Amino acid sequence: IFRTFDHFYYLIAQLLRYDALGEKENALNCHEKALLLYRKTRDHYGESVTLNNIGTTYQNLGELEKALDCYEKALPLIRQVVDHDMEATILNNIGVVYQSLGEMEKASIYYEDVLVLCRQSRIPGREATTLSNIGVIYSVTGEKQKALDYYEQTLLLYLQLGNRTGEATTLQNIGAVYNALGETQRTLDYYKQSLSLRHLMRDRDGEAMTLNNIGSVYWGIGESEKALDYFKQALLLFRQVGNRSWETTTLNNIGTVYDKLEEKETALCYYEEALALSRYVRDPNKEATILNNIAEAYRSLGAKDKALGYYGQALPLSCQVGDKFGERVIRYNMAMVFANLGQLAEAQEQLELVVQIDEAVNHPNLESSQRALEQVRVRLH
Repeated sequence: IFRTFDHFYYLIAQLLRYDALGEKENALNCHEKALLLYRKTRDHYGESVTLNNIGTTYQNLGELEKALDCYEKALPLIRQVVDHDMEATILNNIGVVYQSLGEMEKASIYYEDVLVLCRQSRIPGREATTLSNIGVIYSVTGEKQKALDYYEQTLLLYLQLGNRTGEATTLQNIGAVYNALGETQRTLDYYKQSLSLRHLMRDRDGEAMTLNNIGSVYWGIGESEKALDYFKQALLLFRQVGNRSWETTTLNNIGTVYDKLEEKETALCYYEEALALSRYVRDPNKEATILNNIAEAYRSLGAKDKALGYYGQALPLSCQVGDKFGERVIRYNMAMVFANLGQLAEAQEQLELVVQIDEAVNHPNLESSQRALEQVRVRLH
């Protein structure tokens, strides 16, 4: 018995070390050994917690099916020993995996089970988190009114708990729903309430993201100067906290505003800076978007060959990340440049691929793409 427990504590020490070093595979190996010990001693609680931990490790590695298998094995074990808090954790983890897999209905069912347990056991903090998770599900699936209902319940709980971080996040979530509904003033009201809280808490990263969101709203309603003001405030904060990913996004946003204001050279300066950062943070999705924007700026300046060069860099990146909508935009833009240069065979080739993508994803611009293709075919023959 002593040897078993000595071995167990040794495994725990190893686990802590591997977790600290981010060595997931070694951590998994230790978890598996601990699991055998728990099964040997018929410790259902320890077995369940370890299965949950293995599931979390697989989840962090992106192996979602393996994670789900571990969580589903852990669930009946924890129910045998009646630990509602751990049961809620496992149910929540299953919900998160289903959400990541895009199975929103299944995710919602598990989140609702978590909610019942939280209310039974009076765990208001987790109840608020779960209400928010369900709100996200309804928002993503287009049921905006239901999303608002869950977010309002979330907000009330966070207010009661004095959880300002949760309150700020929920205000932003509510604002995002109103933005999707086209209710601009309400969107701005909620975003600005969130902004005040972020500023009060000295949450500079959250403050910067909220400033960026407000800038996007003003950009959407055509108030370019206000959009620039908020984007530039966000940029300053992202640089202060070293958030390079969002710095990239914000630089691109500023470039887009200057582009629309016909200040192409200024736009290109911001785009080029954003491009360098997108490569630094290794984000091919953002890199493709920025390359397309640079190409569009050169195209409007009449530098069509230069534009084609940037489209040519953007296209394989969009294909690499499987972004069909991005690929479609780039191919269509290339086709327009080829057509203007009189390179009709190349334009036709790109537009045929655009139409194929539009048909596959049921794109709203399918008829427009088909007309453009037909016009090129007429010119070609």
